Amino acid sequence: MFGKSIRIERIIDRQSGNAVIVPMDHGISVGPIPGLIDMKGTVSDVVDGGATAVLMHKGIVPQGHRTSGHDVGLILHLSASTDIGVSSNSKVLVATVEEALKLGADAVSMHINVGAETEGEMLENLGMVSRQCSEWGMPLIVMAYPRGPRIKDSFDPQAVAHAARVAMELGADIVKCSYTGDIDSFRDVVRGTMVPVVIAGGPKMDSDMDILNMVHDSLEAGGHGVSIGRNIFQNRNVRGMMSAVSDIVLHGATVEEAARHIRV
Repeated sequence: MFGKSIRIERIIDRQSGNAVIVPMDHGISVGPIPGLIDMKGTVSDVVDGGATAVLMHKGIVPQGHRTSGHDVGLILHLSASTDIGVSSNSKVLVATVEEALKLGADAVSMHINVGAETEGEMLENLGMVSRQCSEWGMPLIVMAYPRGPRIKDSFDPQAVAHAARVAMELGADIVKCSYTGDIDSFRDVVRGTMVPVVIAGGPKMDSDMDILNMVHDSLEAGGHGVSIGRNIFQNRNVRGMMSAVSDIVLHGATVEEAARHIRV
């Protein structure tokens, strides 16, 4: 497990123990959206703003990681689906741990939707990938969400906690999940997960302050950072928003202190 410990320090800030991850895997699910066209420029902006790692699919790595001239942690995403497919909640494996090692990745990630029609296949794949990560000393990040025909509210605290717990029990070193809307309910999610939890950014928000408040409150509840995509790379001030989020996560800034980065 020593190799896993070394690699995970490349995506988690050593001083704070927190992570600022910017996922850029949206191209497969929703296509070439704004913010993910000039990959070199976007990576440069988020790294300048304090990101500890970027997350992307294997075909984007040569286009966006370190070609920007910056040293930043690399997380290779192993699963995918498209929003135009008939089963967008069903994530399939599209890369391997071995490919991640060859690409120089510091960690791998998978997405599972607990409650989806193909939940069984996703859990089976997660178990297999977790076993391979243990063998190769590769950190595993799992994006776990309650989504499917029986899920009435994907932000329901009990459902979020269940999905996060599934990810942890199958070997996740870091779990990414939705913020449940308040500190008390999210504290229960964190306690039940027992490995570092980072929050997703969710759909594109209208208010920068809403994002910063969510980030701050998740840390108050015991979270260990963020994995935010569109609310960073589609912001009108990418570098400023990234700096604001990083200031809260890595340096303990208040929301008001962090907001100065986006007011210039």
